[in-house]
Amino acid sequence: MAKKGQKLLTYSFEMKKRAVEMRLQGMTKQQVADKLGIVDLDRLKVWLRRYKQMGEFGLMDGRGKRKQYSDEERYVKRLEMENAVLKKVVGHYEGGGVSEKYRLVHELRGSFSVTALCKEVGVSRSGYYDYLDRMNEDKDAESKALIQKTYTRYNGIYGYRQVQLFLHQDHGVWMNHKKVLRLMQEIGLSARIRRKYRHHARTWNTGDRVVKNVLARKFEADAPNQKWVTDVTQYRVGNEWLYLSAIKDLYDNSIVAYHMSERNDLELVLTTFKKAFKGKKDVAGMVVHSDQGSQYTSYKYHDMLPKVGAQISMSRRGNCYDNASMESFFSHLKTEALYPYHIRSVQEAQRRIKAYIHFYNNRRPQRKLNKLTPAQYRNQLVG
Repeated sequence: MAKKGQKLLTYSFEMKKRAVEMRLQGMTKQQVADKLGIVDLDRLKVWLRRYKQMGEFGLMDGRGKRKQYSDEERYVKRLEMENAVLKKVVGHYEGGGVSEKYRLVHELRGSFSVTALCKEVGVSRSGYYDYLDRMNEDKDAESKALIQKTYTRYNGIYGYRQVQLFLHQDHGVWMNHKKVLRLMQEIGLSARIRRKYRHHARTWNTGDRVVKNVLARKFEADAPNQKWVTDVTQYRVGNEWLYLSAIKDLYDNSIVAYHMSERNDLELVLTTFKKAFKGKKDVAGMVVHSDQGSQYTSYKYHDMLPKVGAQISMSRRGNCYDNASMESFFSHLKTEALYPYHIRSVQEAQRRIKAYIHFYNNRRPQRKLNKLTPAQYRNQLVG
């Protein structure tokens, strides 16, 4: 406090403003005073309080009408200058919808007050803050909900590529696969990993007939009943085994016939082919590919196929990749229909296999089939 007769020190508006800014940046009163040469620390407290109450106008000298008039005039001139700059900036704005005006306010809010900006472009402050709330919302919320719904509908089994196909099939939505992957990762969804195929050694009978690999890994066909692949797989339920024989048409990847049994014998395979040939008018010239398992090298098998005009093809011994298309189907079947569930009986396994094969043929789209199911792809040919 000044003593009687002592002249008070005065500080300019710019000095006060600089001191307040330094305090707001976190500097102590002593640091600000040392930096700017301010003797009375209490003044810093007063300046800061007035600034919070009245803004910059609170830092102006209020002693004497003439001085007050001078400082108010200077403050008004500063506002007029900022207004002129604002108009010049907004003048480059060529118009647009309300959302574009909100975007402009958002871009310039660091240089001008929101109130002045909203007034200049002709929008309300409340509308601008509603716009901010919408901006903060998750733009992908709807897509995430659709992906979650699709993922759950198919028992949480599939990865992003198959989910992409289901989105297109079930909802008519074609979403970029990278976006599906990103959103699934954000939600925490992942595919059930297929187990690696383990090739099991088979027994070979002396004198069995083996033919060359006519298919030669060319797993495409131009028409139905041109190329079939077949094999037998097994699934264990407790101490029991269930064997599945299936035939796949390489034209549309459909399962044309299958048969299940608790015995892995020749009758299992022959019954499967009887089902496949039933209702087929002409299969002459068709290639039927299998491995060299004992059923496929048997005399009855080699007698049956030539009678209908089919040509037998076999994988090389011990080379499972020569019949990779059939192995792929069995892998999908077990991963999607058997492994995720605690199956307690052979009958339950049979029901799940039957349901899956119907789903696979009629409801499961495939990328190789132009995003169609096997049934849809074949119906295109008929149409």
